[in-house]
Amino acid sequence: MKTILIISLCWTLVQGDDSGCLSQGGTCQEDSLHCSGHYVSGLCTGSATRRCCLPGGTGSAGTGACPNINIVHRSAWGAAAPTSVSALHVPVSLVFIHHTETPACHDPTSCKARVKNIQQYHMSTNGWADIGYSFLVAEDGTIYEGRGWDRVGAHTEGYNSRGIAFSFIGSYSSSKPPAAALTAVKNMIQCGIVHGKVASGYHLYGHRDVNPTSCPGDALYHEIQTWPHYSHTKP
Repeated sequence: MKTILIISLCWTLVQGDDSGCLSQGGTCQEDSLHCSGHYVSGLCTGSATRRCCLPGGTGSAGTGACPNINIVHRSAWGAAAPTSVSALHVPVSLVFIHHTETPACHDPTSCKARVKNIQQYHMSTNGWADIGYSFLVAEDGTIYEGRGWDRVGAHTEGYNSRGIAFSFIGSYSSSKPPAAALTAVKNMIQCGIVHGKVASGYHLYGHRDVNPTSCPGDALYHEIQTWPHYSHTKP
């Protein structure tokens, strides 16, 4: 009887802790993930890094379109103007993961040069209107804006008008990207949901799931298969 009482009391305390966050309209999550408002400690159970993300206000997460994410916009990396633009209907229900199959980059100077080279190749050699990807991701977790949230890309044949693509800068057949890069993409997807760019019930795919390619590399492909929204069913 005493054992049952203790278990019941512990269950009540656990529920009460999380309920303190939920009752304020918050969500308990790891604080490495994007929070559109601000984080508050002491309202969630589990590890110290599992905190309550409350809407609005300011806090350690900061404010802005995508807090906690370093985004380098097109003008900052020296993007050429696109030759044409098609509006993407949002929120999209599909998210695709790619890798660039180029050397990786680790600092702003080399990464900006790499992204510019990719755009030039896509436009001059492939004949595309712009760089193909929606966003590109450096190994340090910095996000480089490609076509962005609202423009149809040229990344996944047959699905460009239905989804967005994140491409990790590097080649990830034998090893996956660093944690900082993986976390940045997860945060960006969550940011897209918050701002109505990505559907909350989106489906995640590797490029090879829908096109005959080895992209995004074996190691990265195995990694994204562990992510919650990865889908084994072809869209």
